[in-house]
Amino acid sequence: MNIQQLLDLTIARNASDLHLSVGFPPTLRIHGDMIPVIGEAPSTPEQIESLIQPLLSDIQKQIYKQNFELDFSFDFESKARFRVNIYRQKGYVAVALRLIPFRIPPLAQLGLPPVVSKLTELKQGFILVTGPTGHGKSTTLASFINKINQERAVHVITVEDPIEYVYPPGKSLIEQREMYKDTRSWNNALRSALRQDPDVVLVGEMRDLETISSAMTIAETGHLVFATLHTNSAAQSVDRIIDVFPEIQQPQIRLQLASTLEAIISLRLIPTVQPGRTLAAELLFATPAVRNVIREGKSYLTDNIIETSAEQGMQILERSLAGLVKTGKVSEEVASRYALRPELLAKLLR
Repeated sequence: MNIQQLLDLTIARNASDLHLSVGFPPTLRIHGDMIPVIGEAPSTPEQIESLIQPLLSDIQKQIYKQNFELDFSFDFESKARFRVNIYRQKGYVAVALRLIPFRIPPLAQLGLPPVVSKLTELKQGFILVTGPTGHGKSTTLASFINKINQERAVHVITVEDPIEYVYPPGKSLIEQREMYKDTRSWNNALRSALRQDPDVVLVGEMRDLETISSAMTIAETGHLVFATLHTNSAAQSVDRIIDVFPEIQQPQIRLQLASTLEAIISLRLIPTVQPGRTLAAELLFATPAVRNVIREGKSYLTDNIIETSAEQGMQILERSLAGLVKTGKVSEEVASRYALRPELLAKLLR
């Protein structure tokens, strides 16, 4: 198959990813499982090079040659977008292509509790969407931004590496900046954002102290900021943000985070009984109790607050998993595998 045929197959089989690696046939990730393309022989270095060459500009070829790694995205005809990471393994080229549908799913269809939709009405604050790679963070952020786009006449600036979802015309002015194409660094882009008259800023990924500090400063100065973080739970997200700073700065950062944070949404895509995946989520909202825990450095109390604050819309991951098991969508065995506290899940299922 040529690259066009492989991309068509990825879309037709509703795969989330296409992988090209020397010594293996082209492989699709379907509902979380890696499935080799039937009838395709293991790839050679020359075959993979020939497959990816049509996707690359001269500048991208030069960047890959220098760095051995390259991130970019592209439109595939009028069918979908793909996010691409080219890298090397065992001295050979390898490629991971993530399918990004043109259509951004409505927030109400993601499987999150309806209470999260109210976050798009906020004028300022810091909203984190967290979870492992490939568990729906980018799609959820896009759904938040597109809901704002449909309902509010505001200025949205996104900083991404690379640009994934492209937003349709709506009420908002949305400007999307891609790393190394529209800006040289995360820190420069976020510092400049304050001079670009934004109402809403999306930070594709908070990677380091500078990015986290800039994102919180934007939220603190009267803007609504959405960002992602690779963490497993709400409590871990709070710790990760604070621990990235030197110890002498941490009391100040706790105060800043306590005053700006509005919500943490921690996601998992869970394999279902019927072939497919569904979303489970942990939800934390910044109530006075949560803000106080952050200020005092007692993040170990966060889980207890979430578990006892259901009437305020909060939800611990295990309660979300238990709901999926009770409705027959997910098996108890699979839910237990994804639970952070399996003993709590077992108690909720009794």
